[in-house]
Amino acid sequence: MLERLTTEAEVIQTIRDARWQPAEKGRYRARKWYPFRAEHEGTFYAGKDVGPIFAEEADRIVVVTVYVYLNQREEPQ
Repeated sequence: MLERLTTEAEVIQTIRDARWQPAEKGRYRARKWYPFRAEHEGTFYAGKDVGPIFAEEADRIVVVTVYVYLNQREEPQ
């Protein structure tokens, strides 16, 4: 998941901690801010929002994709 600038632990923590919202096709989305404090493609970013899209099954959660939005915020909103 490093190509998406996040980790499996951040995705799991986001699903555990953030409010679930309905997404398309019966799926859910969640979003949580994390510190980033690094340069990416020549620009410094203070934080990132990790946004998994996932499905809840009877015995597990299946992550379909993960969006990462880099930003300049120093703290979560």
